[in-house]
Formats: sequence, structure tokens, C-alpha cells
Amino acid sequence: MTVLEASATLARAVSDEADCLVSADEPLAGLQLQCGGEIPGTVAIPALLEIVRKSRRYQLKLARTINAQTDAERVTARIEVAPRSDDELGCEIRLLSWSADPLPPEAAARTSESREEIDRQVAEFSAMLDGNQSVLTFETAAPDLANLAEAMRGGTGQAWTDFVEIAGMSHRQPMHWRLLDGAQVVIAGSQRTWRAVLVPLARPRAEPTGFELLLVPNEPLAGQTASLETAPERERADGMRGLVGDDIAPVLKQPLARIIANAETIRTRLAGPLADEYAEYAAEIATAGKHLLGLLDDLADLEVVEADDFTVEADLIDLAEVARQSAGILGVRAKEKSIYVDAPKMDESLWARAEFRRAMQILLNLIGNAIRYSPEGSEVWVRLETAGTMARATVADQGPGLSEEDCEAVFEKFERLGRSGDGGSGLGLYISRKLARAMNGDLKVESAPGQGARFVLELPYVSSNG
Repeated sequence: MTVLEASATLARAVSDEADCLVSADEPLAGLQLQCGGEIPGTVAIPALLEIVRKSRRYQLKLARTINAQTDAERVTARIEVAPRSDDELGCEIRLLSWSADPLPPEAAARTSESREEIDRQVAEFSAMLDGNQSVLTFETAAPDLANLAEAMRGGTGQAWTDFVEIAGMSHRQPMHWRLLDGAQVVIAGSQRTWRAVLVPLARPRAEPTGFELLLVPNEPLAGQTASLETAPERERADGMRGLVGDDIAPVLKQPLARIIANAETIRTRLAGPLADEYAEYAAEIATAGKHLLGLLDDLADLEVVEADDFTVEADLIDLAEVARQSAGILGVRAKEKSIYVDAPKMDESLWARAEFRRAMQILLNLIGNAIRYSPEGSEVWVRLETAGTMARATVADQGPGLSEEDCEAVFEKFERLGRSGDGGSGLGLYISRKLARAMNGDLKVESAPGQGARFVLELPYVSSNG
């Protein structure tokens, strides 16, 4: 525990008429940066910002005890804020006392996981990378990233840093991922600046076998808040328009993602201490937002898979690697329920003919469902095998299981088997089976009431010798 206390001023800071921190001494400067702010930049310490605004607005001298939390510490400080005595319209800030307690390791880990989840909600580009940070697959709907998408589409297997400019860095790959995590990125064709987030995918105490790359914009795209009535009439290559995927989803996804991110920031108290009831309200907002966002994604996918000309770009993929990365992405959700996901081991491989992104979409759905419907403290298994000409990935859980009638009904469109309040749309398994069959495979289920469920993804098997 670090404690600073004296009758005199420990540190000073100055804000302007827009509540931007113009200058600051330590430790206020460090806290500003750790809370995601800059100097100069808007006051990023929520409790301090509230006092500064009131002092400036009402021209009052105020003294308060504030609380804040960084990735590693919980801070309590006594702050005095007064309107500036010169001709400026900002405030003078004095730090009178300071106490910092380190967070327990498990709390720091939860904070880090919460930040990753928030970044996933607001990211407008996501990609899966291998252990060398080379691009395996990516997904984006941001109009100003069209050039990036086109370049990556023709450069699969190259390092992701070959397609962007890392601000302030001239060195190219290989670079350790920790040096790139949080880096500011400039992308050709986009007027916005971006922040790169690298989430390592690995078992505990092991080197990452891959990464999830997220590109988070520092500002929204101009015009993204336009109403549905003004959405442009975008045409598909075949001349047909998709109402959800082409018009509705692009307009709604970004504001929804930001609502979720703000609610998650409040819920997890990353913005500072909060009464339990308000944290619960924020959790309800985040859950509702995630449900709407998931529904948008499902409806957009539904339009795609039901199109007459829908096809997949099959390639040679390692189904074991797809399963490992899918389990890694869902690791936070599993930890929240104390569920252990037993994914294929590092020395396992099973080659199949399929589209990497679509195979991952199916396994994410299967593992996600297994986590959602399994009891706390249970296990989910992902097993690989061959069956004749097919490669099989089986996802098994210890949930309530399905009756014989439900085993077929579960793949029907909008079928939720009487469930309510779980945030599902009833489209995930329907879409997953459509995708599997489009790749000349299938998706099946084996289950019985009280014995869990075993969902089996089958894809064309490719032997190691070709």
C-alpha cells in the first residue's frame, strides 16, 4: 500500500474551459494515463471529471475524496478544485492526499479480461492470427477498411503489420506481441486512427499458439449515426440487396456496440467505484445490447446462407487449430462459470477441406452453447476423430441434454425449445448446419435427457499425405 499525505499540496494539475487536463504532476499524470487519457486531453478519471465540471460550471471551490481503479491499483485521493484566478475559464487542481492499494492478482486478471471483452464489442475489425502473427482469417464491415480487407484477402499468410502503419514504429516484423498490443495504427483509406489489441490464445503458462487481433477505432465513422431511412441503397454483386446485412446492420451495430461497451465499463467498475444496484442496471443494459447485437449478426448470416448463390471458399484447414482458437476466444465466458474447456492438445492435428472462418463460426457456436447450458464447475470437451471420408469435431457438455424429439427440432429456424431469457435467437444451430452442409459436411447431435449433449461437426477429411 502506497500512502502520501501532507498538509501541503502533493501535486498540481490544470484544466481548461473544455475540461481537458492541460498539465499535471505525478501521481495525477500517471493516473490520467492509466485511465486511458492523455495530457493534454479530457480528464479521464471519472470522479475527478465530475468535480472539475461542477467547479467550472458553478465557479465554486470544491474539495472531495475520490476513488479510481487502474489495472493494478485501487486509488483513494483527496482533491481540491477551484476556478482559475487568471483570465482562463478552467480550474486549478490540488492533490492533498493519496492512497494506493494493489489489486489482488485475481482481481487484476478479471479487470484485464473485462477490458478485452469491451474491446471486442467496439472493435470494427477482427482477425485470427497464427503464432507468428500471420493472418489466417479476418472479418470487418467498416466501409473505410475496404482497402485493408482487399489487401488482406490477397495476402493471407502474411504478418498483419504488413498491411498497416504502426504509429511511431519503423521496425517491422518480427516484433513481440506485447510491443504491438495497444499500439496506434494508421490504415490506408481510413481517416480514423485505430488502436490494435492482441489477445494471446494459449494454455496457462504456455507460449501463445495464435492471437485474436482487434482494431478499435478512436472515433466513430462520420455518418454512421444516420437513420435507417437514409441508409444507402447498396447492391450485392448479383444485383440483389440484403435488408439486414446491407442496410440495417451497418447502421445499428456501431452505436449498439458502444452502448454495450459503456455499460460494461460501468458494470465492471473500470470507471470507478459504483453502488451494487447501479452495476446491476448496467449489466442489464449490456445483456440487452448483446442480445440485439447477436440478433443482428444472426439475421445477417441468415440472409447469406439462404441466398440461392451462397457458396464457401473451401481450403485446407487444421480442424484442431480451429478448435483450439475457438476455445481460447471463449475462455473468459467459461471462466465466469468456472467451466473447463478441454480443447485438442497442441500436438493434435486433423486436416479437413473447409473455409477456416466458417468452421470457426460453427465451433464458436457449439462451444458457446455448451458453456451457456452447462452447470457451473462442469467441463466441456472437444474431441477429434476421423470417420471414413469425414473429419469430425465433437463438442460434448454436461448439461441437461435433449430428448429424441428435440435432437432434430434444435436445428430448425428460430427454435429455442421453450427457453427464455438466455439471449439466444434460435438461429445459431440452423445457420451452423447450413454452413456445414455448404462445405460438403454436416452437423449432428447425439443426446438424451440428463446425459448432456454431443454436437458433431463433420467436414471432408484430407489425409496428411494429401
